[in-house]
Amino acid sequence: MKDNAIWETWFEKNKEEMIRTADDIFCHPELSEKELYSSKCLADFLAERGFSIQWNIAGFATSFIAQWGDGKPILGFLAEYDALPGLGQKAVPKHHPETGPGHGCGHNLLGTACAGAACALKAQMEKAGTTGTIRVYGCPAEEIVIGKIRMNEQGAFEDLSAAITWHPFDRNRVSYDIWLSQDIKNYKFYGTTAHAAKNPEMGRSALDAAELMNVGVNYLREHVPDDVRMHYAYTSPNGPANIVPDFASTNYFIRSSKHERTQNASRRVDDCARGAALMTGTRVEIERVTQNKEMKVNRTLAEVFYEAMKRIPLPEHTEEELAFAKEISEQAGLHNDGVYFAGLEPLEDEPVVLPIGTDVSDVSHTVPTIMLSAAALCKGTPLHHWSATAQAGMSIGHKAMLYVAKCMALGSWMLVQQPEKLKEAWEDFGKE
Repeated sequence: MKDNAIWETWFEKNKEEMIRTADDIFCHPELSEKELYSSKCLADFLAERGFSIQWNIAGFATSFIAQWGDGKPILGFLAEYDALPGLGQKAVPKHHPETGPGHGCGHNLLGTACAGAACALKAQMEKAGTTGTIRVYGCPAEEIVIGKIRMNEQGAFEDLSAAITWHPFDRNRVSYDIWLSQDIKNYKFYGTTAHAAKNPEMGRSALDAAELMNVGVNYLREHVPDDVRMHYAYTSPNGPANIVPDFASTNYFIRSSKHERTQNASRRVDDCARGAALMTGTRVEIERVTQNKEMKVNRTLAEVFYEAMKRIPLPEHTEEELAFAKEISEQAGLHNDGVYFAGLEPLEDEPVVLPIGTDVSDVSHTVPTIMLSAAALCKGTPLHHWSATAQAGMSIGHKAMLYVAKCMALGSWMLVQQPEKLKEAWEDFGKE
């Protein structure tokens, strides 16, 4: 592209500030709905570069919309910045935990790259005198799968021409993936306490009910479609064994690649809970925490952004970074056979089912949506792990962030230049 120089110059001038912002968020990790410092970091970055800021979107104190420009197309970048509990970690290749949360999903990089891409696109459009609107959505609480869902329910994305985002992974690719539909629930059992030795007949064990529910769900696994995933954790009780517990609770994640299958499995899990309560003489309350649909992929956007990714040079890693990758692979037991980073993966012919979920998926059912992936982690690094946190805070993560920000900026500029591609994307969106 002949006018690459405009936004390339922007990145050269601002890359150190992007790294500083990502590191600032990394050093101040905040849990979902509590991202006061992190959201302000990104909002200030954007405000300093000419974006207007609107706060408190959909009732979240830590959500914002940063906007520049006027008219169509309206391109929205979906930024995230929440951290994960218990994953505090220094940016070193050994397990060196710090108390509190940490960026084991690389959201310090995710949000910053989206902000940088939007600013570079703004510079390009200003130079070219092109009309259009750029938005950066500050999206809280992705890790608990509520931020974009509530924002979407309240219409925050409905006038977009397209939504653009990315996620740190161990590969460089267009995420032409079906992220799973999810139903997340709490099951609360209420019984009657009693002395477990002297008067056990007086008690009705809430813990028995929770255990029987889980036994039922484990039998249910044989009778659901292959892509259905059901996992649980006990969230209480923690009392002594000689008291019949009058309260017990579990948290369930129910997932599949189709929303209808997820909901069907979820109803059957509910039946297991009700049956367990009936068997034990207890009472159960079923609380839905959140739910999301599966990702709706868009072939046109995938092809446009794949072309953009092909045009942007991949990061080159130094000997120090390769040594870091080698050591962290050994320390964390990562499986990569000594190949720590690879090139751009080809765009798949058919969508790939990805065994995790995200609240971005609900946005994809409102407007055409594209997600990219960049190797902020060496091969084999799992998300939600200390080794992911460590890499998100050092130069391996920084390089991926800058690379994918350029890819998102270029792909978005290609959409601005080719309005017919946005039309095609909406035609794809209308297909079932």
